[in-house]
Amino acid sequence: MVSSSQNNLFPVFLKLEQLHVLVVGGGVIGLEKVTALVNNSPATRITIVARVISHEIKTSVEQISSITLLEKSFEVSDLENKDLVIAATGDRAISELIRAEATKRKILINVADTPDLCDFYLGSIVQKGDLKIAISTNGKSPTLAKRLKEVFNEALPADTQITIDSLNKFRNQLKGDFTEKVKRLNEATAILTSSQNISSLQPHLVQTKKRSKKELIRYWSIYTLASIALMIVGHILFTYLPFSEIGGYAGYLVGQIDATVLIFIAGGFVAQMVDGSLGMAYGLSATTFLLSFGVTPAAASASVHASEIFTTGASGLSHLKFKNVNSKLFKSLLIPGVVGAIIGAYILSSAENYSAYIKPVVSIYTLVLGITIIIKAIRKLNEKKKIKRIGILAFFGAFLDSIGGGGWGPIVSSTLIARGRDVRYTIGSVNLAEFFITLASSVTFFTIIGLQHWSIIIGLIIGGTIAAPIAAYFTSKIPVRAGLITVGIVVIIVSLRNIITSVF
Repeated sequence: MVSSSQNNLFPVFLKLEQLHVLVVGGGVIGLEKVTALVNNSPATRITIVARVISHEIKTSVEQISSITLLEKSFEVSDLENKDLVIAATGDRAISELIRAEATKRKILINVADTPDLCDFYLGSIVQKGDLKIAISTNGKSPTLAKRLKEVFNEALPADTQITIDSLNKFRNQLKGDFTEKVKRLNEATAILTSSQNISSLQPHLVQTKKRSKKELIRYWSIYTLASIALMIVGHILFTYLPFSEIGGYAGYLVGQIDATVLIFIAGGFVAQMVDGSLGMAYGLSATTFLLSFGVTPAAASASVHASEIFTTGASGLSHLKFKNVNSKLFKSLLIPGVVGAIIGAYILSSAENYSAYIKPVVSIYTLVLGITIIIKAIRKLNEKKKIKRIGILAFFGAFLDSIGGGGWGPIVSSTLIARGRDVRYTIGSVNLAEFFITLASSVTFFTIIGLQHWSIIIGLIIGGTIAAPIAAYFTSKIPVRAGLITVGIVVIIVSLRNIITSVF
């Protein structure tokens, strides 16, 4: 039986980049609508009007010159020279007023989550290159539209654009009138749905570009050299590292582990949750936890440095997975940070007493940064001050981290955030760089003073590795203002504690 109700909407794809869109509302709904507009038509002229425009919107559009922000109440004059209106206030009375004024001026309007006030709907969009599919449920079930979007995104292959480009090229080469072109296109595409022609299609699907003689020589040369290298490495391993000795050493390490490893797992979990979510304080958290259970300061310091190699690696990979990393910022931090870490670790191993003088100075600096971050969050100071010498910041952050037993996160993350850098991408980029900084510092450190306390190290590694993806997920979801305030509070607490312990 055919349903009496049907979707009578006429689907149209607009060239929004030729239009001027007014968005009324600066909250969560406004952010959603603006994001949809920008993702589909990046060059669209958009004017956002709201009494209060959220920090999230300001941050996301600060680099887009075609978007204008007007932090004020809506006025009828805002409709002048506008082609489309999106009301994202969440207030029906205000939306009705905006609709009435827009209708007088024959301007089409969309009112978020209010189908009866809409002239058009914003459907869920599926896009693979030039292919774009809009899904509408006539305003009745946005949730179903979103689920269908996920289905299409998974079903359509990533190389759909290659098919589109190939068919477009084929169409442009066709000659004859319109009817003949359509006939030829139908013949060419019929094979895609005809099961009896699939077998004849297979040779074309698996056909690859024929390699030149030079490419074949290069391929087999690399393959041959890799095989020889593998055999040499295997010979060395079997000659100088016999399995009997490896097994004995592994048994020795297992013998060093007892039930107390559960305590250290808990310590590693807590420390990594703090560091992975806020970009700082793993060393302080882990060291404080170990000392409270009677672990000696020397053992705590050595164990934390060793475990950080693994926990920062897991944390960095997790931040990559959740797309919390700014590649440009990461590259700017990497090399200077590694150099600073190596030099700092070498000096620490040679002159350990230096840390007692450096820690209070660093703590005063981070205390000021913590206060600055909180003030920025409360006052919603959104200006982004460019840091011209990120490499120098990374060098001294890593150097002082090695010398003072901690400081990479509090110094680097706090400075970048205090200067207006996005919380999410700062924490993700700093955490990924921290793996390489910690690796360089630890290798230098343990080359000179050795490595032991395996029970503590393994416990911290297990706990930190479990916590890393959880913390990275929270970082990708935490609101900007809440993240700023939390980071500021943690920085202040850590700084005050370091100052007090250094003085007393």
